[in-house]
Amino acid sequence: MRSPLQPRNSADDSLSENKKGLLFALGAYGVWGIAPIYFVWVGFAGPFEILANRIVWAIPLLLLLLGLTKQWAGVWKLTRSQLIILVATAAALSINWLTFITAIQAEKIAEASLGYYINPLVNVILGWLFLQERMRPLQWLAIGVAAFGVGTELVMQASVPWLGLTLAMSFGIYGLLRKLVNLPAVVGLFIETLLVAPIALGYLILLYRDHGTRTIFDGASLALGGVITVIPLVFFAAAATRLPLTTLGFVQYLAPTLTLLLAIFLYDETVPAIRWFTFSMIWLAVVIFSVENLYQNRKRGLGKGK
Repeated sequence: MRSPLQPRNSADDSLSENKKGLLFALGAYGVWGIAPIYFVWVGFAGPFEILANRIVWAIPLLLLLLGLTKQWAGVWKLTRSQLIILVATAAALSINWLTFITAIQAEKIAEASLGYYINPLVNVILGWLFLQERMRPLQWLAIGVAAFGVGTELVMQASVPWLGLTLAMSFGIYGLLRKLVNLPAVVGLFIETLLVAPIALGYLILLYRDHGTRTIFDGASLALGGVITVIPLVFFAAAATRLPLTTLGFVQYLAPTLTLLLAIFLYDETVPAIRWFTFSMIWLAVVIFSVENLYQNRKRGLGKGK
């Protein structure tokens, strides 16, 4: 048995970091997956009020994190081009948050989960369109299967799952732009929230001036949105530095799965039969996409080992 005083070898360190990374990833996607519980809880407020509070109360926490992690240098070193991109990411993120809150309040939690199942496939398409990333045959197949599922629902119900698709597209665009700007998670989110904070604060001032302020309990409940925003992001950032992207890619499906389970078993949300067909096609696409990605990463790993 190894003494605690003996130095740990690199394999032990790597295993320990992977375990920590997995716990952080489970924490991040777990919080995101059960977030609908919070947004149902603060349902006494409208979507814009919840969003505005979420933005305003995230800033003090992000300021604290910037200080604790000593990342202020990243804020001051921002270039003009990075700032312009962050204006766009702030808009995309705000649309994503508002759409998610709206879906919860409209009792369309299952549709919200559909959006986040589709999101990884949207990321691949955007990478192909704008970053000249090559699409492999099985990736095209996965996207085709997902598109068939959504298209069938469109034909059968003569309606489009707009909330789910908006969530997938807005977060996909957000991820694409953040990849271009290449900033640490905390620094980027701080600037994004800071850019939209004047609008959020102005809205709250006008709202509370005309309709009166909330009770202390309701105000504290809304302020908790800042924690719901920042904590999973910190967990995700910690996981991303410790885990292979393949592992992180699999864990990301925990969030929409938890959200779907909440919709069905906690909130008794009715999911139409045709939506289950859409889900089945999305899940099949996810399996194809994930297995193909795992195979490619393993193939690259074997190539490096030669």
